[in-house]
Formats: sequence, C-alpha cells, structure tokens
Amino acid sequence: MLYPWNYVNKIINRIIWVTQKNTEAEENRALKKEELKEKIRRSNSPKMDYIKKVKSISIWIFIVPFISVNVCLIIITKFHQILAPGVPIHSSMLPYIDGGVSISRVVRNYPLYLIFKPAMFLTSFLLIRYWLHTKEIIKSFDQHHKHIKKILFFGIGSAVCLTIHSIFLGIKIDHDLYKFLRRVVMLSFIIFELVAQAYLIATYLELKEKLKIVINQKILKIKKNLITVLIIASIIAIPFLPFNNFKFLKHALEWNLFLGVITFYLLTFFMWKKK
Repeated sequence: MLYPWNYVNKIINRIIWVTQKNTEAEENRALKKEELKEKIRRSNSPKMDYIKKVKSISIWIFIVPFISVNVCLIIITKFHQILAPGVPIHSSMLPYIDGGVSISRVVRNYPLYLIFKPAMFLTSFLLIRYWLHTKEIIKSFDQHHKHIKKILFFGIGSAVCLTIHSIFLGIKIDHDLYKFLRRVVMLSFIIFELVAQAYLIATYLELKEKLKIVINQKILKIKKNLITVLIIASIIAIPFLPFNNFKFLKHALEWNLFLGVITFYLLTFFMWKKK
C-alpha cells in the first residue's frame, strides 16, 4: 500500500523534529552538568587551597626541627672539635633509646643554638600558619564547629611557648626559678600541642563523612593512635619527673615525644588527598 507523499513528508518532518528536540535536551543536560561541576569546583577552590597550604606547611614542620636537632646531636657527638671550650661532649648517638642526653643539653651551647634557635623560630611561624589554615578547613565543612576555638587556642599557644623557649635557649642564668620556668614553658608546649592535636583528631572523626572525599581515612586512624600513645606515655611519665634517679628514662621520653609530635605533622602531609 502506497502512502500519499504529503503524509510521508509529515512523518519525516516529525522524526527530524523529535531528533532535534532530543539533541537539544541532551545538550542542555550536558551543559547543566558542566555548570554544576564548575559551581562545585568554584565552591571547593578555597577549601582545596587551604588543604594544599596545610600539606606544604606540615611537611616542613616535620623536616625543620628533625634535621636541626639531629644535626646538633651529630656535631656534639662526632664533630665536637668545633665546639666552644668547656662545652660537655656526649657519646650517645641514640638518645631516643638510651636517653644518654637531653635535647636541651644538645642544643643550648654555642654554636649549636645558632642552628637550633632559628629552626625553632621558623617552626613556630609555620605552626601558627598551620593552625590558622586548619581552622579555615574546618569552617569550610562546619562553620560553627564547637572545637574550632579550642584548636586555635592550644595550637597557637604551643607555637608561642616554643618561641619563648627558643628565645631563652642558650642564656645561662644560675637560678632555680629561671630553670623551673624554662621547664614549665617546655612542658606547656608539649601539653598545648597534644591537646590541640587531640581536639583536631576528634573534629576530623566527627566530620569524617564530609571529609572522606579529601582525606585518607587510614592515615587519620594512624594519627588517632599516635596521639593516643603520646598522651598515655606523657601521663605515665608525670610521676617520674621530680626524681633525678630516672633521668635516662626522662631523656628517652623527651626525644620520643619530640619525634612523635613532629611525626603528627608528617602524617598530616600524607593524610590530605591531592584532589
């Protein structure tokens, strides 16, 4: 059966019209999808900028103090001929294990404090930037999170304590009160650091569903375990602090707490995803 030519034309035109409409619909959907992606990208851009800054800062917070204190340790044990006359010489190359010498004893004499003090000033500056950027990251996921002010207070407080300790490092004042205050400042630095890190981990765990796109959950768990171990070790060590009989234990604990605290920042570098 043959259809009239006009009828055939109508069918063809209808097919063309439907095809054009489908094509336009597909193009509109693709355009809306791209617009949505661009909107998400723009909204995430400041957030990713802060994450990149925290990543780059955190690795230097690990590198700078780790290298400076261990360079001083190597000099005082292996290249002591460059030291000023009268500076005590130590043979302990593994104070992390044997506690043969304290960090303060290693870095406080000339010319070693010329290496350590600038490194600590730089570390303090990096710590302040780290905690300020971390605050912005948290606010981008939860504008009014309950721990933001605490994290900022203890985080920047730790940097201030480190700066004060570094200023007086190498200054010899033979007075018990001065020695006591110096220990208090150093102890305050450790406490402030541990508290700030504990609050930060608690915050990340509360926001882990929102953070899962940008954070490595396995590294976050490692950081949680690390800060737990550091806090427990610090609490256990408190009863031994007043006694001189445990100086080797106290020295070994000091070195390992130092290593544990800066390792927290090394893990931060690996925790944040690149994209």
